Amino acid sequence: MPSLIDTMKPRLVLGALATLLAALALPDAASAEALPAKLSLDIYAIPSRPIVAAVDRASAELGALGMTSFRAKGQAVHATLYLTQYPASALPRLKAAIARLARGRQPIPLAVDGAERSPTNWLFLRVTRSAALQRLADEVTLAAEPLRDHDLAPPAWMKDYPAKLPAFERYGSPNVFMQFDPHLTLLANEASPALATYMARAAQQPRARRAGWKGSASAWSMPMARS
Repeated sequence: MPSLIDTMKPRLVLGALATLLAALALPDAASAEALPAKLSLDIYAIPSRPIVAAVDRASAELGALGMTSFRAKGQAVHATLYLTQYPASALPRLKAAIARLARGRQPIPLAVDGAERSPTNWLFLRVTRSAALQRLADEVTLAAEPLRDHDLAPPAWMKDYPAKLPAFERYGSPNVFMQFDPHLTLLANEASPALATYMARAAQQPRARRAGWKGSASAWSMPMARS
C-alpha cells in the first residue's frame, strides 16, 4: 500500500455543498407527496483521488476473486461522519446547519491503514481516526443530531457491538464521538469463502505496503438513503 499525499482545497468543500443543496432542494407541491415521511441521510466526507484509487485497486483485487464491492457496483467512495434518520420536514434546517458548518472549513487529511473484516463479513479499509477527522465528525453530529428522528430501533448488526448501544440511544447513531469508527466500506455480509483468501493476501503484504494511503477529504454530501 504505497503512501500517497494530496491536498484538499476548502473551496471544493463549499462547491460540493452548493451542488448538494441544489440536489436536496425542497420538493415542490407536486413531488412533496411522494417524499417519505422519514429519510435516512448520510453526511460523509468524500476522499481525494489517491484514496479513491486505492479503493479501486482493492475492488479490483476482490473482483479477481469473484466478489463485487460497493465501488464496483457504482457507489461513491465515502467516509461516513454521521448517519441517522430524519423527518422529511427537517431537511431545510439540516441543509442550513451543514452549510453553516462548512463555511471556512480547512483541509482535512485522511489516511487509510489497511483492511478489516467484521464478524459478519463486512470488509472495510480502515481510516485513521485523526484529531482533525474526529473533530469534524463531532461537529457534524452536534449540528445535525437535534434535527433527527427519535423513533429509531438499533440496526441488527449492533447485537455484535453492545458497547455502541448508549451512543445510538443518545445520538441516533452508533458511530459517534468515542465510538466514531471511520472506514471505507468494500463489502457487506459477504458469503464468498474467497474473502479469507483476500485477507490472507493482505496480511502477507510487506509492512511498507501496509503502511497506508494518504490523501484528504475533498467534500461533504448528504445523499438520500432508504428510510
